[in-house]
Amino acid sequence: MAVQNKNLPRFSIISQSPRFKGLAVLLGGLWLLLALAWVWLFWRGLHSDAGQLREQRDSAIAQSEVLKDSEARLKQEMTNAKRAEFITRSANSQIQESLAEKDEQIAGLKADMDFYQRLFGSAGRRQGLSVHSAEFTLGAGNVWHYTITLTQNLNRGGLTSGQMRFAVVGVSGGKLKSLEWPQLLQKPGAPAQAFSFRYFQQVEGSIILPAGFMPQRVWVSVDSNSGNQEQRFDWTVRTTLAKPDL
Repeated sequence: MAVQNKNLPRFSIISQSPRFKGLAVLLGGLWLLLALAWVWLFWRGLHSDAGQLREQRDSAIAQSEVLKDSEARLKQEMTNAKRAEFITRSANSQIQESLAEKDEQIAGLKADMDFYQRLFGSAGRRQGLSVHSAEFTLGAGNVWHYTITLTQNLNRGGLTSGQMRFAVVGVSGGKLKSLEWPQLLQKPGAPAQAFSFRYFQQVEGSIILPAGFMPQRVWVSVDSNSGNQEQRFDWTVRTTLAKPDL
């Protein structure tokens, strides 16, 4: 059994060697350097990412401005194209309308030329009082303006006078109906219309057709000093120019 020495202290301080202290200081310094390096790298990374984000943001803003400019330019070009298309379409429509009017005028002039050639030409057939045409133009409401053209080239230089009236045959309510001269003028006992001319005359006036009445034919009757005559015409809407009385 070992015997403890009562004169020795229970705790003792053992001094370390200088070599161990230097190693500890070195390790601490290395750890501090690593910590500083990590903080510096982290800070640099943050600033680098922020810079890249700023660059990306600036690039996105610039691209957005470019796209806005392109969009505005495309919208303007589209507007200009639509305006040009509208102008072209309007011009074409006006040209077509003008051509149609010219064609109508040419057709009217040709019809007038044929009319005068038949009436005054040396090869024209001589005939007495005749109803050349019956044409109508729609006015306001159910009012129709009529133009009845009378001709004669048998008695050259002599006056042909008399009276004219007509009746209109059409459909009303699914049934055939005839409207006589007083009904057309809405004047009971209305007298016939007088005429007097040497070669031809256009007898004009206005009639009123009932609502829902669809005209189909016209029966024109003339009584003159050279005899009586009745002629039938299809209902025709007038498109030719008026001829003077001769």
